[in-house]
Amino acid sequence: MIGREEMDKMSGKRYTVRDIEALPEGRRAELIDGQMYEMASPGRVHQRLLVALLRMIANYIEDGEGSCEVYAAPFAVYINNDEYNYVEPDIVVICNEDKMDEKGCHGAPDWVIEIVSPGSVKMDRKTKLFKYRTAGVREYWIVDPMEKEVAVYRFEKDEESTYTFQESVSVGIYGDFSIDFSAFQKFFNTP
Repeated sequence: MIGREEMDKMSGKRYTVRDIEALPEGRRAELIDGQMYEMASPGRVHQRLLVALLRMIANYIEDGEGSCEVYAAPFAVYINNDEYNYVEPDIVVICNEDKMDEKGCHGAPDWVIEIVSPGSVKMDRKTKLFKYRTAGVREYWIVDPMEKEVAVYRFEKDEESTYTFQESVSVGIYGDFSIDFSAFQKFFNTP
């Protein structure tokens, strides 16, 4: 059976940000090069990881060590600052105030974190990886709770590393900040 995304590709339909904005209340989608990708609701472990990571990053920034702003989804990122690309990463860190307005971020954030869900593996590991790299994101983390690993891409340095949930991962945009993923083991031991 052919889905809507495949039909749209075959017909040449190209969506814009206006199509995203016209979605009914409660429906979320992302737009990459004019192709619309619907987003499923995240699960419990996904949300627990998101909140814990967001808290750690926000605390670091608030303690005066970082000069950027951190946001969690749903937060609009007009990644190419055009009408054909719109994403809602799980967590973004933006260090350039000029990219921000009330609608969201216009251009590439400095650091993007995506937490993989069963339905987002291909999107996070291929489609978004390519989009974030070409758009100018400095650092991209793919946090995979199913595999208990973190893939880290530091595009500015052309570095790629993979860590387990037993390791501490240093943040490339901040020289003195790291996140100890072993602290998240408790999320997998509850019913």
